[in-house]
Amino acid sequence: MTAAAPDLRNELPGRIMAREMAEQPAVLRRILADGAHAIQDVARKIAARTPRFVLLTARGTSDNAALYAKYLLEIRLGLPCGLTSMSTTTAYGARPDLTDVLVVTVSQSGGSPDLVASTRAAREAGAITLAVTNNPDSPLAGVSEYHIDIMAGPEKALPATKTYTASLLALYLFVEGLRGGDGAPAHALPDLAEQLLARQDEVRALAARYRFAERMVITSRGYGYPTAKEAALKLMETSYIPALSYSGADLLHGPLAMVDNVSPVIAVVTDGKGGEALQPVLDRLRGRGADLVVIGPRSQVEQASAGFVLPTDDVAEELQPVLEIIPLQLLAYEVTIARGQDPDAPRALAKVTETR
Repeated sequence: MTAAAPDLRNELPGRIMAREMAEQPAVLRRILADGAHAIQDVARKIAARTPRFVLLTARGTSDNAALYAKYLLEIRLGLPCGLTSMSTTTAYGARPDLTDVLVVTVSQSGGSPDLVASTRAAREAGAITLAVTNNPDSPLAGVSEYHIDIMAGPEKALPATKTYTASLLALYLFVEGLRGGDGAPAHALPDLAEQLLARQDEVRALAARYRFAERMVITSRGYGYPTAKEAALKLMETSYIPALSYSGADLLHGPLAMVDNVSPVIAVVTDGKGGEALQPVLDRLRGRGADLVVIGPRSQVEQASAGFVLPTDDVAEELQPVLEIIPLQLLAYEVTIARGQDPDAPRALAKVTETR
């Protein structure tokens, strides 16, 4: 009897990252169906304590999710927010008065010692502490007063994909819960995410532009800025291309000088006020003859060198980041494969980074 031929697809580089990207619609549905009630319950309890401002603590991909939460909290709730510098407590031993301050720590694993130590110190200093993780049994969840499970399931590829979009949705639902909303607009996201993942051939065509790129610039404004930062991180950690992310406003304050007609620029254009604020930057980039690719609404893509049209009709601006990152995750994957590398296992990286 002849043995069955091995399934070579299971041996291909990037198979784990590809599988986890494909799981994102299911993860988003799981959060909405099984996790939203628990998130809203946490939000109600914290809202009743009327925090005076918010500090967000995170590293890496989770830091970009925390930045998204900063935009949500400041715009939707009017709460002042800051991103913490953990070394002030873990290295320098500072103990600020955090009475009635909400400290939100975002971490996929919940295992990094500095995140745990800074959260413990914040709680001892009087803060209301909330951990947002993919592991309810983690040390971080254990030292936090409240916890939100992002319910993404095990993530084995080193580049975080499904845990990022799950964190964004969980944080959106949390902020909506703080303001008394039910998060109903988010129910459109899983189907739209599925449609985006089905367009991988379009992304593969875009990836051919960057196979031999020596550097890239990614820019956005408003809610799209965390997307630009996360896209740059994904490209750097998978393909090793130096990818620089800038707020469009910051790009005009100096870095624009390095952009020329051979410099690849990706602009994440959110359909809303952030996209409107980015328009002068796009005009300057076109004026410099930049190789400009736009991820955003059709009207913006048609004015660029190339792009990827996002389904932004009837999607609130604050929800678009959950969709914006998906073609950029696919782009990082496709560029890495085209360069003959394995996106599942970037060199010198570990899944749990134990900073102190």
